[in-house]
Amino acid sequence: MMCKIKLIDVPSEIGAGTRGSSLGVGAIKTAAENAKNEYFRRYPVQHVAHENDLLFDTELEEATPHAKRIEGVVRQYERTSDIVANALRTGHFPIVLTGDHSNAGGTISGLTKAYPDKSLGIIWIDAHADLHTPYTSPSGNMHGMPLAAMLGLNEQGRIGFGLRANAINMQTKKAWEVLKSVGGKSPKVDGKDIVFLALRDTEEEEDYLIEEEGMTVFKVDVARERGMKNTAKQALRVLKDVDMIHVSFDVDSLDPEKTSHGTGTPVPNGLDIQEVIAFLSVILSEPKVCCFEITEVNPTLDEKRNAMGEAAFKILHEATRVIEAFQ
Repeated sequence: MMCKIKLIDVPSEIGAGTRGSSLGVGAIKTAAENAKNEYFRRYPVQHVAHENDLLFDTELEEATPHAKRIEGVVRQYERTSDIVANALRTGHFPIVLTGDHSNAGGTISGLTKAYPDKSLGIIWIDAHADLHTPYTSPSGNMHGMPLAAMLGLNEQGRIGFGLRANAINMQTKKAWEVLKSVGGKSPKVDGKDIVFLALRDTEEEEDYLIEEEGMTVFKVDVARERGMKNTAKQALRVLKDVDMIHVSFDVDSLDPEKTSHGTGTPVPNGLDIQEVIAFLSVILSEPKVCCFEITEVNPTLDEKRNAMGEAAFKILHEATRVIEAFQ
């Protein structure tokens, strides 16, 4: 029987350092319309309210400079987690389309809220590790922190000697503790149950955590040499003992020269569209996978009209076909 897919639209971009990713879901929909594809008429869509007006509040940003607009991100986590959890409880497979990658924390919180007794694995397809905390972030942008929040990371005790240690204020510290606990469970994932694909732009603090927590990393050249389908099978072997798996795809995992610069933080030497599709064709056929996410399309930065939106839709369309066939 075909699974019941629910699309969840989260246009929040308050965690990003560059404006425009709130338009990303629209860019994906435009790509579908231009291709005369009925995709967005076939599935129910749930829209999640956003707080993008906070981007115009300079005082709010300055109040928590090491975690900009964190209190708004907490509220975004809460909304998204409720909707994702409800989708799962009503027998749907959530496909989550978001603005910036900070929203992944809300998605994951929804998974653990729906299934608090199940262990979680995460496949993070991204140029970046997103493992910073307010204590280590060089920018204060929250889209660089969702995995750290899911790991329940705190201050120096999980950072290491000689690495960055921002002196955060009490307002930030309290909000960070609340953020980690959204969905009622912290930590939500063990480091050994996180797998990265296409990771190639990290800071020293993140490199330390990857090694310390026992995370698995598949670099682009290694994955390409082994073959994407074989790499996917190996990723699933790493996660063989977890109960459920979340797959989060950031479009900056794609090579900007082959695709587009239509994302906030493009990094050279990434994947191509067919490599992502090949990887997902194996990953999404695993019955433990319970959620798929696409994020960080920014059409305001796209030098090729809507090339990134088109690439994201091709990947979304193929991913959905696999989900319908196997979930």
